Amino acid sequence: MFRWLLTIFLALVIFSSLLPWLEKLGVGRLPGDLRFSIFGKTFFLPFASTILLSLVIFLIARFI
Repeated sequence: MFRWLLTIFLALVIFSSLLPWLEKLGVGRLPGDLRFSIFGKTFFLPFASTILLSLVIFLIARFI
């Protein structure tokens, strides 16, 4: 269980750092991605995009 939480946390960190580049491709605007502002700071939680990218990476790794 802890390993999955760590994996999801690392995926969110990596995805958030690559977000400006990935937004040009349309990733990050899926229906499950949350973006909200509180006290002038914008927070972004890319749940749907993280699941989609994880699935793509899993399928690539499965066939290699």
